[in-house]
Amino acid sequence: MKYYIIAGEASGDLHGSNLIKALKEKDLDADIRCWGGDLMKAAGAHLVKHYKELAFMGFIEVILNLGRISKNIKFCKIDIAEFKPDAIIFIDYSGFNLRIAKWAKANNFNTNYYISPQIWASREGRIKNIKRDINAMHVILPFEKEFYEKKHGYNVNFVGHPLIDAIENTPKPVNESFRASNNLDPIKPIIALLPGSRKQEVEKMLELMLSVVDDFKSYQFVIAGAPSLDDDFYENFLNDKNINFVSNQTYALLSLSYAALVTSGTATLETALFKVPQVVCYRANWLSYQIAKRIITLKYISLVNLIMNKEVVTELIQDDLTSKNIKKELSNILIGPKREQQINAYSKLENKLGGIGASENTAKSIIKNISSK
Repeated sequence: MKYYIIAGEASGDLHGSNLIKALKEKDLDADIRCWGGDLMKAAGAHLVKHYKELAFMGFIEVILNLGRISKNIKFCKIDIAEFKPDAIIFIDYSGFNLRIAKWAKANNFNTNYYISPQIWASREGRIKNIKRDINAMHVILPFEKEFYEKKHGYNVNFVGHPLIDAIENTPKPVNESFRASNNLDPIKPIIALLPGSRKQEVEKMLELMLSVVDDFKSYQFVIAGAPSLDDDFYENFLNDKNINFVSNQTYALLSLSYAALVTSGTATLETALFKVPQVVCYRANWLSYQIAKRIITLKYISLVNLIMNKEVVTELIQDDLTSKNIKKELSNILIGPKREQQINAYSKLENKLGGIGASENTAKSIIKNISSK
């Protein structure tokens, strides 16, 4: 069968690659075309467009790039029509994907959504479009099933969280060799810095994260380079001997880290699954933040706190994200009861997410969905 997969970010590339592997295991004749990244291409799909060309952060950035987005949507529709897939699979990236889904369903394509748009956080009215345009929704967070089915009467499949698969499948590094190969201090404990995956985001976050380096001289700070950014982009931030950088090795870094400063997003959950105490940091463009504040209805912004429905990790948001507060909260998770509380809560979090198998469960569900049509 023929599958067309659309992912628009680095996390979507990761989860899309594992889904592609699962589809190919279950459908030996699978022909897969995708929007995504290097991982999806390596997994065996024909890459149409790289997510590096697609990622725009915040309301203002999207507005400034409306022309490019419109051209991408037009091109995507033409490409799908020519390929004639048996199923289209949307992975997150809702602003783009829901627009394609409307067209695709109207043109009688089988539509599947893997990793739901976060309509439980904002613009809940999009449920009408999802009900109309999506044949099958495959959700990865336990509270999403209840949200869709009990609140909106829309049946969905809870497949488990793909991060558990991704982490399970990642080889564990040897501490000594990892430090040596990345020119890290052989002894100092590591504080990982995960400033995001988009240029605008990283530029905002790293300066603040690095402002506390001199307050923690017995630790080494290591920036996790995102696959979506070139290594030379980070050079301006490496101006202190206690600041280091690793490229595209976030999971290896987290597996050896003592603590972390993390920009809100999927990385907060990844850090938790590696059992690394963290402080969540977030600061957006002022206007984008003012708009978001008025449409997002959540009590928390990090996935860790949302899933646990309580404050497990401290969130420093917008004006609260200061050097003083970063220093205070980082100190709290390096030693003392708050550190142990986080680690204990992480185990309960993992249980809520289910075990391994999200990619396999999703592949089976999609193939079943196609066969039943």
